[in-house]
Amino acid sequence: MQKPSSEEPADDRLEVTPPETWAAGVPAVYHAMKYSLDQTSARRTGLTLLNLNQVRGFDCPGCAWPEPEPGHRPMNEYCENGAKHTNDEATSRRVTPDFFRRYPISELAGKSDRWLNQQGRLTRPMVKRPGSDHYEPISWSDALDLLADELAALDSPNEAVFYTSGRASNEAAFVLQLFSRAFGTNNLPDCSNMCHESSGTALSETLGTGKGDVSLRDIHHADLILTVGQNPGTNHPRMLSALEECKRRGGRIVAVNPLPEAGLARFKNPQRPRGVIGRGTRIADRFLHIRIGGDLALFQALNLLLLEAEEAAPGTVLDRDFIDAHTEGFEEFARHLRATVSWPEVEKATGLARARIEEVRDMVLGSERVIVCWAMGLTQHRHGVPTIREVVNFLLLRGNVGRFGAGACPVRGHSNVQGDRTMGIWERMPDHFLDALAREFHFEPPREHGWDSVASVRAMRDGRAKVFLGLAGNFVRAISDSEVSEAAMRTCRLTAHISTKLNRSHVVCGETALILPTLGRTERDVQATGEQFVTVEDSMSRVHASHGVLEPASKHLLSEVAILSRLARRTLGDKVPVRWERFEADYDCVRDHISRVVPGFEDFNTRVRRPGGFCLPNPVNEGVFPTPAGKALFSRNDFEALTAPPGHLILQSLRSHDQWNTVPYTDDDRYRGIHGSRRVVLVNRYDMRELGLEEGAPVDLVGVWEDGAERRAENFRVVDYPTSRGCAAAYYPETNVLVPLESVAYRSNTPTSKGIVVRLEPREGAARATAPAVGEGAPS
Repeated sequence: MQKPSSEEPADDRLEVTPPETWAAGVPAVYHAMKYSLDQTSARRTGLTLLNLNQVRGFDCPGCAWPEPEPGHRPMNEYCENGAKHTNDEATSRRVTPDFFRRYPISELAGKSDRWLNQQGRLTRPMVKRPGSDHYEPISWSDALDLLADELAALDSPNEAVFYTSGRASNEAAFVLQLFSRAFGTNNLPDCSNMCHESSGTALSETLGTGKGDVSLRDIHHADLILTVGQNPGTNHPRMLSALEECKRRGGRIVAVNPLPEAGLARFKNPQRPRGVIGRGTRIADRFLHIRIGGDLALFQALNLLLLEAEEAAPGTVLDRDFIDAHTEGFEEFARHLRATVSWPEVEKATGLARARIEEVRDMVLGSERVIVCWAMGLTQHRHGVPTIREVVNFLLLRGNVGRFGAGACPVRGHSNVQGDRTMGIWERMPDHFLDALAREFHFEPPREHGWDSVASVRAMRDGRAKVFLGLAGNFVRAISDSEVSEAAMRTCRLTAHISTKLNRSHVVCGETALILPTLGRTERDVQATGEQFVTVEDSMSRVHASHGVLEPASKHLLSEVAILSRLARRTLGDKVPVRWERFEADYDCVRDHISRVVPGFEDFNTRVRRPGGFCLPNPVNEGVFPTPAGKALFSRNDFEALTAPPGHLILQSLRSHDQWNTVPYTDDDRYRGIHGSRRVVLVNRYDMRELGLEEGAPVDLVGVWEDGAERRAENFRVVDYPTSRGCAAAYYPETNVLVPLESVAYRSNTPTSKGIVVRLEPREGAARATAPAVGEGAPS
């Protein structure tokens, strides 16, 4: 079997320079333009960038950070990575049938993620027949008939899996979930399962809604923002402009991270003179260099300090009016916390002295409006859900929920990942959604919960899932346990992917495989009733239109909505009374149905045509908490921290700066000073010395789990980097191979990609450093 590309040889071109101490500025503009012009012409680059994130333009296919209101939106409302991601899709390179005649699938399976992506846009439907090692052209009619016939031949609808990435539009996501449920299954895994599922689970359990309650205006006007487990400088750089505005208005920011990140240190806004010729803006007033997985302990400690401050000065610290009127469980929470928190354990778990945590407590006491922002540094842990529940406890104590300038802010990392869930892409949609679907379309949707991403891989592995359809994304590189997941995908009778560009999921395929090429976000979409637009929902619940501006990469492309509508019509026939052909002809028809099924979308077609769209209602901001108790719930969370045996480290996976999701654009990570290779492991110099390793030493990363099983990522180079002591970092998806499919977060089932216990095993002939003397080696 072809090994996953996580086992490629190390790249000897590795060059390491000191990490950057600031982000953006002129270099960001240079690198954005350099990559864009390498992909396409100056004219197309200009056309895309002038329309990117504009009212009559298209939404960035990258992150889900919101745009400012119309009238307050700059002409260049994009970041370096957004420009790269957009022009990566708008590339002039093409993958034609000749390409697939030249390259057998077995050879493509040995290529890197970057190489596959760089071949360009897919242009024709392609099929791999049983026993063949090549894709060959197929007509759209034959491709969709083949897929429909395979679906119809299944013994049960639950043998099919319908996966969605956050790149899909609201309209496509709604049509897919409708088709899946009309077909008879709730097997609707999505990329949220692998990233922010812990956020949705924790927020639903405590506030009654799975979304944050913060707007861009709240960020601007907060007194204090805690950014926890996230790197906005790389993953959502436009957030730095919002943090800069908060600082301009007198707000303060605390960064909590196992690695210092350039964007959270200083930001040089390239749209301001001081960002071009000046020093820019210092972002973080405090940096807490926390150990991986120590965030639960940190927030438990902060909450105990707030309780003690209230005891010392009753009526001056906690918002008792809010607690009494709008919450439940405070007394039980407080008793549990007092009995749980041990300062020696907190300091060990966090790597922080008590005095450092007390400094943050003092900042909280001096702030009326507090926001906590977080990303996957919190969610991808076994205790990710309890950690976020403890964050909610922290906000509830001082009434920092549901009011201006305060709240919970999970920062989603992909364009429409939140919109997909709103549209019904979830294996466990509540009955009220399914009831509305039944009333609107006159059929009874299945009620049995389906499979999420991890469960889908298990089902394929065990022979219970036989057809996999992916709407965008790169499933086999996004999911954990690469060898197991790839072997599972190859057991399918048929795999099909609706995609714009080539990726590894196309070459890790079933007995029969289809590539269904689709329009990109940047391209014009003309259907029978004229030019169409789609909609997306950003990370702060604002829904707005996206209009493509480029001519399609090929005359053979179909839109996502068209592909799904034609497939549904072929598969279901007259089984359900849905006029699929109208969906394809006029997306207003899709939106009309959405307006009657999805709460908050009433009069959808009219409201979304207003400049900037509209914001979905959040009950928390109306003082309503849709929990069983009708109030926000304090939670009791058992203390938990990550530990590693002697000679081991705790590893987190992360993105490089020149990467979007699973696809690297180059082998560089310039903010961290890594050039020419991705097969590196970042280790604190004192840990290197204690482990007897020299910088540049070749090692294998060996994941060690409670059941004694080991997984190996081969041939990495050790790089001296200021990670927190006892911790390390390496890039994903190369390290996904280290995370067992069974290692998931409690309740959310999210892979634990931020909490991997590893040993660094020197490869044969590697030089070893001299171990430090007793007492030598200061903490980071």
